[in-house]
Amino acid sequence: MGIFDKIKGAIWGQAKAAEAAPAPTTTAATANPAPAPTPAPSSTTAATSPATSAPSAPVDIASILDAAVKKSGQKLDWKHSIVDLMKALGMDASLSERKELAQELGYTGDAGDSAKMNVFLHKALLQKLADNGGKVPADLLD
Repeated sequence: MGIFDKIKGAIWGQAKAAEAAPAPTTTAATANPAPAPTPAPSSTTAATSPATSAPSAPVDIASILDAAVKKSGQKLDWKHSIVDLMKALGMDASLSERKELAQELGYTGDAGDSAKMNVFLHKALLQKLADNGGKVPADLLD
């Protein structure tokens, strides 16, 4: 599994967990028939698109990452820093991990210039998350 897949999995996993948390409360409060239809779409979704947990609705990247930052208890600026974004998700943000991510995302610049590489990584990662069903704030995709 590549670094991008780990990042995507962490974000989509948190989105799925956020969706699942209210579901039992709603389902239990609604009625007995409600639980039966719920597993069927999940099974169909998983069989149809294993890489994307919730294709019916875009994953709100900003709210997931904002919640991850809050949960981390650190002052992290994921909107401007690839290192902070990775740290918010509890990932290794070392230079070697970022170089691996750079290769995955097609970085052709000098990997020794970590500042330029980090700027590329941040923009490319957010764009790829958007391309894979993530809802990313437009101002971060410039």
